[in-house]
Amino acid sequence: MTQITRDDIQLVQDHNCHVVHCPESNLKLASGFCPVGQLLDAGINVAIGTDGAASNNDLDLFGELKTAAMLAKAVSGDPTTLDAHAALRMATINGARALGWDHEIGSLEAGKSADIIAVKMDSIPQQPLYNPESQLVYTNMGHRVSHSWVAGKPLLQDSELLTLNQQSLIQSAGDWRNKISS
Repeated sequence: MTQITRDDIQLVQDHNCHVVHCPESNLKLASGFCPVGQLLDAGINVAIGTDGAASNNDLDLFGELKTAAMLAKAVSGDPTTLDAHAALRMATINGARALGWDHEIGSLEAGKSADIIAVKMDSIPQQPLYNPESQLVYTNMGHRVSHSWVAGKPLLQDSELLTLNQQSLIQSAGDWRNKISS
């Protein structure tokens, strides 16, 4: 959605389509700029994504949030475009809505899967902490995730994987790198 016209936006709107915005991939590939503000103003559901490792080396959703929010402001020329709350919705309920799973995930509500993370916000770069949502979006917090639960099951505790062997994953990634580059 980087090379679109008003007519294209109308088509997306008319057909109730969703857009998954991958700003860092778009930047790396020089494919253009998604008019996120225009899409949101048109009532189009916009979610956030990372694309894939070939066009986004770190796959850090928090980095995408910051890039999306900053880029939307620059593209629109309006510093109020895509505030922190709207960016967080793109990463949560809007993503679930785009997948058609918003009745199961995407927000903390009774009856939905409890997929949540805890983020440590006590370091110097996050101080003074006036607005937690803004800090989550604008200070690249991916490395500060300390806990993760999926469907209520703990997968990360005190920044340590509980169900996967980190060294084994690193070794496997290296093995695949070697196979692919051979």
